[in-house]
Amino acid sequence: MHEAAFRALGLDHTYEKIETTAAELPARVAALRAGELDGLNVTVPHKSAVLSLADEIAPAAAAIGAANTLLRTADGRVVAHNTDAPAIAEELARLRGFDFGTAGGALSIRDPRTFAGTSVLVIGSGGAARAAVFAAGALGAAHVVVRARTEPIGAADVLAAGAASTDHARPVLVFEPLGGAPHAERSDLAAIVQCTTAGMHGGPPGELAAGAVHWDSVPSTCVAYDVVYSTGLTPFLAAAAARGLRHAGGLGMLVTQGALAFTLWLGCPPPRDVMHHAAATPHPP
Repeated sequence: MHEAAFRALGLDHTYEKIETTAAELPARVAALRAGELDGLNVTVPHKSAVLSLADEIAPAAAAIGAANTLLRTADGRVVAHNTDAPAIAEELARLRGFDFGTAGGALSIRDPRTFAGTSVLVIGSGGAARAAVFAAGALGAAHVVVRARTEPIGAADVLAAGAASTDHARPVLVFEPLGGAPHAERSDLAAIVQCTTAGMHGGPPGELAAGAVHWDSVPSTCVAYDVVYSTGLTPFLAAAAARGLRHAGGLGMLVTQGALAFTLWLGCPPPRDVMHHAAATPHPP
């Protein structure tokens, strides 16, 4: 999708996959700092380790404890960013029908009432879940429930940092362990974000995520988002559709986080429709 955006803008840039071991990670960051590369995306398992190699860490990346984008500044400093959190926030705001924009990689919500006074349910405790917790705080949610097998370390601080990033009051965070039938959901529930690998190719069965929600008590105004990108409906999204909820899968998040990284690197927004088409088009292995 980055290559497609480069071509659409008449740029001769390239975007390439560089297999990197933990031992090789410092050299990759050093190559960026030296100007041999113009920018980097970072995937698992390096998203946390790369923070110690950066010269500066943007607030969202610092709070979440993970970075997926590295930027080289004009004076040669490496800055670590997390574009997953604003991508999730933008996807949720769009599903809720609110106007939403981004500026400089930071959250910029034009309607501060987007999620004010509502609650958000986050399923999972990994890096995507921490990004979703940050996003919920930035969107102004008053109450966030994290439902997972283990409680995310520092989730309350992540939530508070998200709220502070957009000048919202500190929300309440509640952890609920997975297991057994879920309790009735809150009547002010505005969004459910599925952040586990359940339903992903090679991951756990998708029914595990679908079964983590008491769908019969979910308000009809709630939206459901699955960070898993699938060509069809995951069991989680199928359950949301059966409840009549507005829902979406992870393709939009994939494109949005990439578009935000593109903007950080080049200082101009890419054509998202081109990126979306490229990401959605099957490619031969």
